[in-house]
Amino acid sequence: MSDQIKEINVRYYALLREERGCPSETIKTNAQTPLELYTQLRQQYRFSLDINSLKVALNDAFYSWDSPLQDKDTVVFIPPVAGG
Repeated sequence: MSDQIKEINVRYYALLREERGCPSETIKTNAQTPLELYTQLRQQYRFSLDINSLKVALNDAFYSWDSPLQDKDTVVFIPPVAGG
C-alpha cells in the first residue's frame, strides 16, 4: 500500500455542498480509494451522510467504493436526490 500523496478534485452536490460550504475543492490526500477519501472528509467536515446513502463517480463515471484513486482524479460523492 502506497502512502503517495495525490491531488484529488472533489465536487459536492446537494446536502454535502451545504455541509461543506462550497461546490468543489482540490485536496491532497494519501487515500487509496473513494471509501478512504470519504471517510477522511466525513471526519474532517462532519458530513452527516453515510456511504450507504451515496454513490461515487470518478472522472464522470460511476465506480465502486474500492476503486483505486489516481493523482488528478475528479471524485463526486452523489447524495440522494429528492424529487418534487
